[in-house]
Amino acid sequence: EVRLVESGGRLVQAGESLRLSCVTSGFAFDEYSVGWFRQAPGKEREVISVIDESLESQTLGESVTGRFTCIFYENSVLGRFTISSDISNYTVYLEMANVRPEDTAVYYCAAGQSGGPTDAETDFTYWGQGTQVTVSS
Repeated sequence: EVRLVESGGRLVQAGESLRLSCVTSGFAFDEYSVGWFRQAPGKEREVISVIDESLESQTLGESVTGRFTCIFYENSVLGRFTISSDISNYTVYLEMANVRPEDTAVYYCAAGQSGGPTDAETDFTYWGQGTQVTVSS
């Protein structure tokens, strides 16, 4: 059974930091794009950050020598949010710094495949239940 469980959402003051966690299970973590989406009241859900480590580095004529890490950030969070993953515990993190009231939303973790890194919501098959982040001014 595939599961994604988010945690870490809470009420914070503008300018503060917090970290969201997404613990995953039931799928090949390093073969998927795993992303953070958010949905603010009255707005459409939007992608804010994605990490994908499914691309392998391969030198011609030799075996696999490493992997690429591909990361996407939506412009409004670029420079403030940092996505990372820990494959040893199948967890993806979202470090949120200098948060703003407009970051208030339910944050969802999701996983999907599209033959390579993707930020298209339609490619994300598995979703968590969401965690609420509220930023007061």
